[in-house]
Amino acid sequence: MARERAYAPYSGFKVGAAVRTASGKTYRGANVENVSYGLSMCAERVAIFNAVAAGDPAIVEIAVVTDADPPSPPCGACRQVLFEFGRDAGVVLGNLDGEAIATNIHELFPHPFQRD
Repeated sequence: MARERAYAPYSGFKVGAAVRTASGKTYRGANVENVSYGLSMCAERVAIFNAVAAGDPAIVEIAVVTDADPPSPPCGACRQVLFEFGRDAGVVLGNLDGEAIATNIHELFPHPFQRD
């Protein structure tokens, strides 16, 4: 559902994401592109930032849906942001063919930047 709201006129690569927080709530996000690519925002970060803005920042799981084969994982920036708010988060990658890959932030991002 979130993927359908993506704004991707330049790449055509629509991404939807949903995060589940420790409170049990779900927050969605879609990628939003800009003609100046550096100003674009990934769906994963939109979903995470929606949770944080709602005062519900403890991410326990994220699902990411693309039309890629195999399903596409989050970019490095999204992995870093996910680690900030979900140090033990589960990650589910899916595509429109129904393929799903279950993993976690530690497998996708084994050496995060952290202050401690």
